[in-house]
This record gives sequence, C-alpha cells and structure tokens, in this order.
Amino acid sequence: MQVPVYSLSGEVVKHIEISDQVFAVPFNQAVVHQALVRQRANARQGTASTKTRGEVSGSSIKLFRQKHTGRARAGNRKSPLRRGGGITFGPHPRSYEQAIPKKMRQLALRCVLSAKASDGELKVVEQLKVKEPKTKEMVRILAALGVDSSALIATSEPEENVIKSARNLPRIKTTPANILNVVDILSYKMLLMTEAAIRKAEQLWGEGLPQGGNHAPV
Repeated sequence: MQVPVYSLSGEVVKHIEISDQVFAVPFNQAVVHQALVRQRANARQGTASTKTRGEVSGSSIKLFRQKHTGRARAGNRKSPLRRGGGITFGPHPRSYEQAIPKKMRQLALRCVLSAKASDGELKVVEQLKVKEPKTKEMVRILAALGVDSSALIATSEPEENVIKSARNLPRIKTTPANILNVVDILSYKMLLMTEAAIRKAEQLWGEGLPQGGNHAPV
C-alpha cells in the first residue's frame, strides 16, 4: 500500500510503501472488541471496598429486649438496616485483569491501524521535530496538516519538545510508536505518525518481521 508523506507545512513530499501486513488487514470486530474490553478491564484498580456487619466497629449488644416493647425486634447497631451499619453485598477489593493470547492482541492492533489507513484517518509526516516547546507551533503544524479534530501523534521515540508542545491541547495526545494501543487509536479521530514511527510499527507487529524491542502490551 502506498501513502503520501507530508511535510510540516502540509505539502506532499513523497509517497512511501507501507506494509500490508500491518496497515491492510481485514477488520476483525470480535478480536478488536475483546482486546478493547481486556485493556479497559486491566486499567481498573479494583480497590473499591466496603465493610460487612462483622467488620464495622461498634457494640454488639442487643439494642433493646426482644418482646413487650411494641417495636420490631432488633439486633445490634451494626445491622445493615441501620445507619452506620455494615453493607450487604458491597464491593470488596478484587482483580479485573483479563488475559488474551499475544497473537490476538497484535491482530487487534493491526486491525485498528488498518482501519485508520483505509478510512483516510492516517497521516504520515516526514519527521516531527520542533526547536522549542511551543503550543502555538503545534497548533500551526496540525492546521497545516488539516487536523481539525482529535488526534493521536505517534513518534518513533519520545520527543520532549513535541510532548510539551501538545500537552496543553485538549484533544491531542502524543505517544511513542512502541506503546500504541487499541484504546488510544480508537479514542482519537486522526492518527498522525512519523515515517520512522511507521517503520517501527512494521518492525514490531508485522508478521514474519523481527519482533524485538521493548514495547508495552497492546
């Protein structure tokens, strides 16, 4: 597949060939959905906690005698029926972690990358470097590239000036290519990648290509 490569002024400077193994994969909705649910579940802390009647502090003495008071019988003040008592069937700390095979995670990532490419929501820039961190400069670059909605910017390596220039823009996020993930790609309308980031993605997730390098799980 051939895609145009843009300069920071928005002009097409050349066309490059990108791997069909990464950017032209048929969309597998079931796998993408499973990867999305897994990633969101793994992001949950699972620290919500409540106390049962056995864990609430307080006296365990019976509030009043059982009979001849004209009132409903009652136990101690730790009853779930009373204010300050225990919680019935409340949440307790647990793990929401899910696991899916590595090949499925990588397939899901290739599917969403391919969807961006086929929908015209992937833009490749020759390089993305700014001399000093300025939000105004990043706004100018995005406007020149025709990015008028939310965008995910992927570079081959962390670029400090790029990160600082984009961090105050509400609908823009920057990330190194090796930690691209399904949730981020689906959460932003446009995917802006440098040419080096494209090659990094092909190296990491292309079938039959080297899988080396340190990268976060999809």
